[in-house]
Amino acid sequence: MQHIIKRGETLSLISRDYRVSISQLLAANPFITNVNTIQAGWSIRIPGLPDPATIPYRIVISRGNRTLQLFRNNRLVKTYPIAVGKMLTQTPVGTFVVVNRQPNPGGPYGAMWLSLSKAGYGIHGTNDPSSIGKSVSKGCVRMHNRDVLELSRLIPNGTTVTIQ
Repeated sequence: MQHIIKRGETLSLISRDYRVSISQLLAANPFITNVNTIQAGWSIRIPGLPDPATIPYRIVISRGNRTLQLFRNNRLVKTYPIAVGKMLTQTPVGTFVVVNRQPNPGGPYGAMWLSLSKAGYGIHGTNDPSSIGKSVSKGCVRMHNRDVLELSRLIPNGTTVTIQ
């Protein structure tokens, strides 16, 4: 997949967000000759992730409505109830992709963790189903365990996630 470098981003931050090493980024982008001279607006290849445009699925998350909508070929497939970040730890707004997944991560993350391309944030299950529909997380998107398992079976890594 391609990533457009934003103002203030470094290869270190991009590496962390996409869970790939700097050496992998450099190998995939031989035009980068100095890790300290990347520029906003450059398009770089992120190895190991498919082009999101080739994936029929996309996700739209509404923080205000506390819903996650799954689309396939731009048709709404399903709407799931979710929990989002509380006032001091809000769920970030923007467009991300699912970069990896971890079944049964334990603790408060429930039955599945889907990492987003923003380090520290993801879509996951919960060990507190009564929290769904509320603003209570530290910024992640919580789902009922059965829902996040269903979602994880449908979408591949590289799926676009828009949070608004």
